[in-house]
Amino acid sequence: MSNLIRLIIGFAFVGAAVTLMVFGYWGWGILLVFLSIFLFITYFYNENMLIAQWYLRKDNMPKAEQFLGRITNYEKQLNRVQHGYYNLLIGLIESRKAPMKSEKYFKTALSLGLHMDHNVALAKLSLAGIAMAKRNKREAQMYLADAKKADKNKLLADQIKQMKDQMVLMDKQQIRYSR
Repeated sequence: MSNLIRLIIGFAFVGAAVTLMVFGYWGWGILLVFLSIFLFITYFYNENMLIAQWYLRKDNMPKAEQFLGRITNYEKQLNRVQHGYYNLLIGLIESRKAPMKSEKYFKTALSLGLHMDHNVALAKLSLAGIAMAKRNKREAQMYLADAKKADKNKLLADQIKQMKDQMVLMDKQQIRYSR
């Protein structure tokens, strides 16, 4: 459904709810208020992205990919604010299938803008993992430092520590092989 149509229907529901409440039909009025709230939420947050996020949390990648696949042209279907999050979700799904291909999605998500710090930290941490896989230690350290700065609530502290430990292990292995 088009975003403009969604807004028009939402405001029509609000008007109808007020009218119903004025004439004493409180139950129907409250129901229409809730329906209009739902329409306004889906205006700002695309329902396919919300469902895909839910499936990502449940670790059901095929279903998440199916719902993201319903967004055919994200630049037209999503609000500008959501463009970065769309690329972040695609990157998370791609990182399970082909980690090296997901790099472009994470970089695009960062360039388009992510408004929540923990999402920025997640993207930077994923890029650090990709840089480590490419044996680019300097870039991996840079992304890890950026991820640690962005992770203000320490939601990814364990993963960042784990990545640093892997880098130390990788250094030890390189020293052992160089002898």
